[in-house]
Amino acid sequence: MPRFERRAGGRIVGGVAGGVADQLGVDATRVRTVFAALGVVGGAGFALYGLLWVFTPQGSDTARPSRDERTKAYGLIVLAIVAGMVLSAAFSGATGTIVGPAVVIAVGAALVWREFDSGGPKSMLGLPQRPTVLTWARVVGGVSLIVVGLAVVVLAQVEFDALRSSLAAVVVTLVGAALLTVPLWLRLWRSLEAERAARIRTDERDEIASHLHDSVLQTLALIQKQSGDAAEVARLARSQERELRRYLFGGGENAHSSLAEALATIAGEVEDQYSITVRPVTVGDVALGDGAEQLSQEAFTAVVGATREALVNAAKHSGESEVNLYMEAEPDQVSVFVRDRGKGFDAEAVPADRQGLARSIRGRIERRGGRVDVRTSAGRGTEVRIHLPRGVVHGQGEGGDDDGDTARSGGERRNGRSTRLQWGRRSARLQEEQAQ
Repeated sequence: MPRFERRAGGRIVGGVAGGVADQLGVDATRVRTVFAALGVVGGAGFALYGLLWVFTPQGSDTARPSRDERTKAYGLIVLAIVAGMVLSAAFSGATGTIVGPAVVIAVGAALVWREFDSGGPKSMLGLPQRPTVLTWARVVGGVSLIVVGLAVVVLAQVEFDALRSSLAAVVVTLVGAALLTVPLWLRLWRSLEAERAARIRTDERDEIASHLHDSVLQTLALIQKQSGDAAEVARLARSQERELRRYLFGGGENAHSSLAEALATIAGEVEDQYSITVRPVTVGDVALGDGAEQLSQEAFTAVVGATREALVNAAKHSGESEVNLYMEAEPDQVSVFVRDRGKGFDAEAVPADRQGLARSIRGRIERRGGRVDVRTSAGRGTEVRIHLPRGVVHGQGEGGDDDGDTARSGGERRNGRSTRLQWGRRSARLQEEQAQ
């Protein structure tokens, strides 16, 4: 015989009637009718329902009750309450002083218990971790009903002259107890906060440990197996370094909206595919969008595609294991440079069936209004320069706030000019070394 459990997802109030119906194999409406009938007789049904609610564990069902089932259940509750009050008034006349307040207290307690008895994650107060406005309304309404019911019972039993001194004594006692227990409550609050912080730290450590196991440790195991292949070991190490940097410092989520991230992504792909080292350098960034200072989807795709083809060509034909990638986001254009120190080639001697440079790079950029310059010669390496306009920058030439934008643009130009100067000096030095 299965264990007796209350309904969780299919409950109307506490899930007791549904649990009894599931245990006996009958319709839940019949069980609710029995509880309502017993409730009319001195409130026995309500008392029995409450005891079963407190001492019966909650089940794990998720099916929600239908609208018709809810309507029938609420109707039985209202009928039981009204019938009990009528019988009490007819036989004892205690409706106003005992039965009415008892019903109010019972309804308030049911509202509060229902919210604290809900499934899912709990907050420190015992309520759902993310309580809704309806949850707070039920709790506040239930507490208010309980207070009103108890107040009616107390006020009906005492004289107002004696009540004043009694209330004063109660208030003084409560204030004194609160003052005496302040250290206890503070200690309890701090211990709960410390426990919560420790749980958060434990979860974070578990998350980091899981990620390291699935990435770094697995890569180290692969490196041990491939220890005889230096190129494969280097490729695995570079790939894992990029992945770990993305995990630690972020930046991998916006690869399709940031040009710098997109170029870093394709650099990593070319490294993994062709076992070379790509060293990217970026000055500024450009976002994907339709603004004047952004790149449209077509222009963005053209720059990324042309850069990838230039990197692939360098990896396949230069004979070098290292390629340099430089991108600068200038106020009026985007410039990308792909440079290798390989054997170079004669642009005029490229066969007609080799369309990588003509179509995949030059044609792709020129269709978007840009230009491509290829500087190469046999034995001197190759540099592919890609320039694509960003459009007209808003606010220039109109005065007013233009000074701030101009100052910022000037700062960007100085930074970019400094990086280009270093890049050019390095290129000239490399060419001199090759010439010697």
